[in-house]
Amino acid sequence: NASSPLSVDAKRDLVFVPTSSASPNWFGGTRPGDNRYANSIVALRGSTGKVVWQFQTVHHDVWDGGTPAQPMLVDIPKDGRRIPAVVILTRQSLVFVLNRETGVPLFPVEERPVPTDGVAGEQLSKTQPFPLRPPALMKTQLGSGDAWGLTFWDESQCREQIEGARHGDLYTPPSDKGWIMFPGPADGMNRGGGAFDPLHNLLVANLAQIGMYLKLLPRGEGPPAENTGPQSAMPMGSPENIEGTTWAIEKRALLGPSGLPCTRPPWSTLVGVDLAAGEIRWSVPLGTVSKLAAIPLPPFKWGGPVAGGPIVTAGGITLVGATADARLHAFNTETGHEIWSVSLPSPAHADPMTYAVDGRQYVVVAAGGDALVNPEAIDDYLLAYALPDRYLKRQPQAGAAALDSGPASVP
Repeated sequence: NASSPLSVDAKRDLVFVPTSSASPNWFGGTRPGDNRYANSIVALRGSTGKVVWQFQTVHHDVWDGGTPAQPMLVDIPKDGRRIPAVVILTRQSLVFVLNRETGVPLFPVEERPVPTDGVAGEQLSKTQPFPLRPPALMKTQLGSGDAWGLTFWDESQCREQIEGARHGDLYTPPSDKGWIMFPGPADGMNRGGGAFDPLHNLLVANLAQIGMYLKLLPRGEGPPAENTGPQSAMPMGSPENIEGTTWAIEKRALLGPSGLPCTRPPWSTLVGVDLAAGEIRWSVPLGTVSKLAAIPLPPFKWGGPVAGGPIVTAGGITLVGATADARLHAFNTETGHEIWSVSLPSPAHADPMTYAVDGRQYVVVAAGGDALVNPEAIDDYLLAYALPDRYLKRQPQAGAAALDSGPASVP
């Protein structure tokens, strides 16, 4: 299935389908092989429905690593010409940039060996695909030396959690002894996707980086989970049965006694990536932790859970809500410098929109909270703000095409 929005290139008669994990999740012994069309971008001919090409980002997924966001259709300068590309964002914090017409990567992708010693009956892939550029947009593994806490007690408890579970780099196999995922299934780039500034070839995306503890259990062990959906990514407390298998899955965020993550902040970032060069240009903290801790804390810019993506404008501004601290933020797209933020009545876990009326540009965002990230802050607001005239439109640089005066968001 495709749980994220599809994208369409009408000119090329192409539909891009971002597919999710194969079922059942977390254990793949009943579905051997790579599960070819899962965890992929599948390009279909719009007029016929026939497959034109397919690219898989995770082979034989048992980590809930389905494609979390809509494919981004952008044009990227390379070898003296602009190439129509499709950009794939992943929960593993990896970015794959492909030729939109052929599916061939614009930057090399290599198959790297990964561990295959999973639980009994599992048949894991021996390799997984990694793009050589851009690099991963966040750290991708934890060790006991990475444990963090507000106090020595917090840090020691976090270190015990990490040391007591299997941990390593991406694609550490699920374990019946417990294992750490970092990034976890609710981390990396997720719902809401990214935005693209064509003037500077900059991808802008926000990432969560909190981590999760998981454990496979014999089915039926422990009380049944609440009815929260099949094998959902967020921590739900009681184990959930993995339908079609003999297993259940326990999941919880990797937190210390203070209720803060066991990893060093920031716990969410906004990242700017040059897609022409395949390089990270900047990375800045996104949001504060003031509403999350079990104890009162100043509004440190440490980030936290995020849901929802950014947009960019032709005036050089990136706008993003997404954070649990109930604020809308504006950043300089070229530098990542935060230039403005405003308190909202409820967290805006949604992509903002921008539009113009009579030459004045506005941004509007839905602020309604999130049942998983902010269950105590569910509300129903639409809020609009006007952009100052100096941010309406940049003059294009030499050799760059002029941008339209209307909305310049690429959702």
